[in-house]
Amino acid sequence: MASSRSLALVALLYSLLSCYAFVASLASSDGFLQCLSAAIPKQLLYTQSSPSFTPVLVSSVRNPRLFTPTTVRPLVIITPTIASHVQSAVICGRHHVVRIRVRSGGHDYEGLSYRSERSEVFAVVDLNMMRSVHVNQGAGTASIDSGATLGEVYYAISKVSKELAFAAGLCPTIGVGGHLSGGGFGMLLRKYGAAIDSVLDATLVDAEGRLLDKKAMGKDVFWAIRGGGGESFGIVLSWKVKLVPVPPKVTMFKLRKTIDEGVVDILTKWQVLAPALPEDLFIRVVMQKGEAEFQSMYLGTCDKLLPLMGSRFPELGLNQAHCKEMTWIQSVPYIYLGNTATVEDILNRTTSLDTFNKATSDYVRQAIPKDGWVKIFAFLAKPNAGIMITDPYGGKISSLPESATPFPHRGGVLFNIQYMNFWSAATDGSAQTKWLKDFYAFMGPYVSNNPRQAYVNYRDLDLGENVVVGNVTSYKAAKVWGEKYYKSNFNRLAFAKGKIDPDDYFRNEQSIPPMVARK
Repeated sequence: MASSRSLALVALLYSLLSCYAFVASLASSDGFLQCLSAAIPKQLLYTQSSPSFTPVLVSSVRNPRLFTPTTVRPLVIITPTIASHVQSAVICGRHHVVRIRVRSGGHDYEGLSYRSERSEVFAVVDLNMMRSVHVNQGAGTASIDSGATLGEVYYAISKVSKELAFAAGLCPTIGVGGHLSGGGFGMLLRKYGAAIDSVLDATLVDAEGRLLDKKAMGKDVFWAIRGGGGESFGIVLSWKVKLVPVPPKVTMFKLRKTIDEGVVDILTKWQVLAPALPEDLFIRVVMQKGEAEFQSMYLGTCDKLLPLMGSRFPELGLNQAHCKEMTWIQSVPYIYLGNTATVEDILNRTTSLDTFNKATSDYVRQAIPKDGWVKIFAFLAKPNAGIMITDPYGGKISSLPESATPFPHRGGVLFNIQYMNFWSAATDGSAQTKWLKDFYAFMGPYVSNNPRQAYVNYRDLDLGENVVVGNVTSYKAAKVWGEKYYKSNFNRLAFAKGKIDPDDYFRNEQSIPPMVARK
């Protein structure tokens, strides 16, 4: 009987404490909203009661898997137009214990920029309205707001010069803020490296609401924001980047090969040849079912490409009919949107919630044996199979030391792999996600190990999540996935976090934990 009474008292106490916490949370939320309203125009704030809340929230959601009736929604969406709005959001959030998540393009693979895996009160700063791009042709630089998409950046550059480019990703709807926060690479990676390798300066709002440039934030934090993942160190509002020269014409080709056409032998050679080719030539491969599509950019004309391919890679069978000469800006829609897409199409920011997806990644440092490729294609031929995308390294991206930026995937990497699977609302996706998990397990012997590396911009919560101890992210728990993304750079990132955000205000399910150096 005494035991029952004790349990009842405990239950009552827990209920009272929970009720108090809920009421306190509501009071804190009300105070936060009042604080925001005093500093930011009302039309830039979208609370859950606003009829525009859901359309604004969905506007940059790229994966309906991450937007369901059970998805934890933000308390409010803030759409700043100037830096002071962002500063006010952070200051109000800190004062009223409401965390901030930041969204630039919404391509983050686990949706951590606009949702939470946990029941917590948070707000979203959506940088969609801060997306200006200013190109300085004479200096060969561009100043870019984080809310701009890559398509908008590329388009703005092309309006100034057809012989300048920015070495970043393929997809035009990716937001600059998230892309540069993780590294960023595309068709120019072998010639000019990752996107972060071209960053000259940045503007950051820290956890105290201060507006900091490269000098003010310090070398450790400036190092950290260039590849250390989004939402760990503050909110990067803008970037200054170095543009790169491209010729008046580049040569593109897309060439498909099937198993019957010897694709296994071709890939067995490609994996060691592609990273060793001249830096002007980049050949990536997209594989599914029984075929592979070789997608290439050559910084030159077809007349120069053909003898190079004839001597180095005759197995692919490239000929004049495969070559498509065009300007660099024309190559952007061609390679990602299709042969008939126009340059103006890369400005389209609209999204679709028709296709669900899940992805993960790997790095290959030793050539996969021929029988391994045979087994890979057998896996790709299974029911409910997805795709495998490979990007060769070598050249500039591999020439820098691993410690140059938090992005450590440099020397010795043959190619990166992205595994992805898709499904519609007609199925629950369990078969597709199981295939992905099984394929990832199968690839273990063929990819990097100790740690098994992954690319943070292909974020995968299956690699591990943060555990919060007290009010700070656990270093030990974060290290599980942290070393996969950053290798030995993870420790330096934790120290940088300790300098700029020791109280761990900016955090999500895979954010860097703060480590404060002992005096």
